Amino acid sequence: MRVVDIAHVRFAAPDLNLMERFVSDFGMQPFRDADVLYAHGLGPAPYLHMTEKGNSRFVALGLLAPTVDSLHGLSEREGAAVTTVDRPGGGFVVTLTDPDGFLVEVIAGQVAADGRSPLREVGWNDALEKRRVRAVKRVPKSPSHVVRLGHCVLGVSDFRRSEAWYKERFGFITSDEIVTPDGKSIGAFMRCDRGNEPTDHHSLFIVQGPRGVGFNHAAFEILDADDLFVGHEWLSQAGWEPHWGVGRHVLGSQIFDYWRDPWGHALEHWTDGDLLVAQDGSRQATLTELKEVQWGHRAPHAA
Repeated sequence: MRVVDIAHVRFAAPDLNLMERFVSDFGMQPFRDADVLYAHGLGPAPYLHMTEKGNSRFVALGLLAPTVDSLHGLSEREGAAVTTVDRPGGGFVVTLTDPDGFLVEVIAGQVAADGRSPLREVGWNDALEKRRVRAVKRVPKSPSHVVRLGHCVLGVSDFRRSEAWYKERFGFITSDEIVTPDGKSIGAFMRCDRGNEPTDHHSLFIVQGPRGVGFNHAAFEILDADDLFVGHEWLSQAGWEPHWGVGRHVLGSQIFDYWRDPWGHALEHWTDGDLLVAQDGSRQATLTELKEVQWGHRAPHAA
């Protein structure tokens, strides 16, 4: 099966009211259902971020299967049941456990939300193209406007084992494989295989690094660079903890801004990322390319 996108990230936290305040300031729309906190963006996904009450932890990663039939095929191969999803949007799910114990919820058949669409961009006037004529630009003070979930990053104990597990089940393609100076491969930015349809440079990044096994961050696409900077100002004034940014990555090229939720989980705003198709293949990249930025703040561990 070839998954077509990342679907959601799932957490537990002891205070849903505090998490609700954070995700709202981060630029998502929170709502409650059966004592679970959900948050959606401006796109059609019924939810992108969910939090159940409990001890603080990362609970699960959601991936989007192309069809319910493909989900049944996965079920047969893995010996895991297809069950109905009792959450907003409904649908069906197969839940698997990866080699490091991360839960992976593979979903199909969700009902898309109606009536949401990204705000209309006023337009940018750069030196080569003037798209805003006879109109002034005034950017209101507000949170960023999250549109969709873009990717998740997980620390793993054995890169090659996890790489094989995710590729064999979900059809991921490596965009950039991280190789150390001594020639050891320790991670990969992996994209969905959509054939000739452009897709994000990565929907999943797995890395075997000094931080060990665990959730690293989840990244949410916002409207544009203006939206990222006003969101940065909004979160700063609201008193939340910045983690890394603003800058532009080398691998994936995104303009980024990372923040920490009340329990230390890192969430990223990003815009202007690379899009690839299947025939673009894979390449090797260095630790320098992973850690460095094209401009802006260097990674905290690289400072």
